[in-house]
Amino acid sequence: MDRRSLLGAATLAALPFAPSARAQGVDRAVLARIEAYLNGLTTLHARFLQVAQNGASAQGTAWIWRPGRMRFDYDPPEPLLLVASGGQVMMFDRELRQPTTVPAGSTPLGLLLRNPIRLSGDITVTATERRGGFLHVTLYRTNAAAEGRLTLTFEENPMQLRQWTVLDAQGRETRVTLYEIDTSVRPNARIFDFNDPRFMEMESQRRG
Repeated sequence: MDRRSLLGAATLAALPFAPSARAQGVDRAVLARIEAYLNGLTTLHARFLQVAQNGASAQGTAWIWRPGRMRFDYDPPEPLLLVASGGQVMMFDRELRQPTTVPAGSTPLGLLLRNPIRLSGDITVTATERRGGFLHVTLYRTNAAAEGRLTLTFEENPMQLRQWTVLDAQGRETRVTLYEIDTSVRPNARIFDFNDPRFMEMESQRRG
């Protein structure tokens, strides 16, 4: 799978939008339910399946520890590790041993790390939709629309984050689906601490 699309699915997208103060097709009651669910979410551990528009796929393990921390560990042969912590998102290529870091606030999924999460103000919601037993909410950062569009998908009963879709500048979709979800476990804080000099050494030993 193209590594730029891997980075895009988990952190970045770049699709121009025309911001509008009058979002169409938005159910405010649905947004209130989603906000309450996300703000009540502390930890999430899951497997994920990522599929690009060209059919290429990758799998791995995801951790979300709100507020502020997230980790996507791709299964071999994909060498990528994505970690969010301390207001930054790091992409680490294990083959090249090369890290790339960007501000978490400049990424669509960065909104999941906020405390509290508000789907208004600096977030513009363009649509909410019920389809096939799922709730879908599409949004972008109000003052940075060119960063991309993100659609979050939730199972409605009970409420649970199940998927997100990112659309890039060329109109290509990348979809990440969560399964085997567990919200009862607490991760080891060290797996998010990429600013610790021992982090890369620990990761090399763990994967070796």
